[in-house]
Amino acid sequence: MKGQVQVVGSGRREVLPPWWRRAWQKVRRWRQLARQRRQLAMLSDATLKDIGLSRADIWVESHRPFWDDRGSRQD
Repeated sequence: MKGQVQVVGSGRREVLPPWWRRAWQKVRRWRQLARQRRQLAMLSDATLKDIGLSRADIWVESHRPFWDDRGSRQD
């Protein structure tokens, strides 16, 4: 289009606002929690015995919603 300048590949990084960065970090944490809970549910009974957890403990933990993050600080 006439009179418009488009810069492609300028190498400049956009600076995200702080609220966007916090939101992205929260989403990353939720994905991490979901992945960890899936992996925990796949552990064998022998491994659970070694770490002192029962299958019932794992069931409770793995069925918590992804946003339930009791281990993190509250924003």
